[in-house]
Amino acid sequence: MKSADENNAVTQRKGTKMKKGRSIFEKVINVIFTKCLLHEVQHLIHDYTHTLSSPFDSFLEDHILASDFYVICDEIREIGYFAIHDGQLLTQFYIQPSYVKDAQTLFSQVIEQYRVKSLFVPTCDELFLSLALDKDFQLTKQAYFFQDSQLKIPENESYKSDVFAPATLDELLPIQHMCGEFLDQYEKRIVNGELFTYYRGATLMGIGVLEKSKMLHGLASIGMFTNEAYRKQGIGKSIILKLKKWCYSHDLSPVCGCWYYNEASKRTLENAGMITTTRLLNIKVNLPEKN
Repeated sequence: MKSADENNAVTQRKGTKMKKGRSIFEKVINVIFTKCLLHEVQHLIHDYTHTLSSPFDSFLEDHILASDFYVICDEIREIGYFAIHDGQLLTQFYIQPSYVKDAQTLFSQVIEQYRVKSLFVPTCDELFLSLALDKDFQLTKQAYFFQDSQLKIPENESYKSDVFAPATLDELLPIQHMCGEFLDQYEKRIVNGELFTYYRGATLMGIGVLEKSKMLHGLASIGMFTNEAYRKQGIGKSIILKLKKWCYSHDLSPVCGCWYYNEASKRTLENAGMITTTRLLNIKVNLPEKN
């Protein structure tokens, strides 16, 4: 944590100082927003993740980790942090419990000062969700987030001879040919152990995707892509079941997500024992035009 003088110096280069407000700022005065590196607010991120009522998947995590981070301080203390992706999408807003009474004012200041155009708000983040709902913003549903129900789902007996295994670089071209733009960086994902192949004989029926979370300890996001010629045969369900099994054998808890309007993916995940109580909201900000 930098001293007040150091923070003021940094702020002149990167940050924004908030003017003293009404009585709500009797204790939170001279609030400063200072751009920082992710590791500089890692302790606050750790505190934030413990406030969540359920986990989120790699889609949101990737947007968060690709964001610019800002720490919120008064003259001597850290109040919280926020993150903005691509200069316009607010992906994080966290205030420490002792300052939550000031959260609405701070949230408004961030929205206005940084000309935020939209928010990614998971419904498992109660504070961020409540602050967003306080505003007269346009809400759309972006995605479902799933957890494992822990119910025992039997695998299809007729699929026992199918082969599920970590992908190798020798399989790069057939994977790319089958999946197209479904993913990026196929080679890197194979090297990192994030891709799995599912074969029936010599036919590539689909792939599994597994990404260990960098924010939520002990979690991994899982997903699948089924060869278009073999869809609606339970292949996707089998891949998810096998990814779940792999996760538990490596002390990981599986989570996953899908676009809100992709009913086929939602059914596949639910048939494999995944349940959803959490949504990702894409909220458009209505700000008056600058003069």
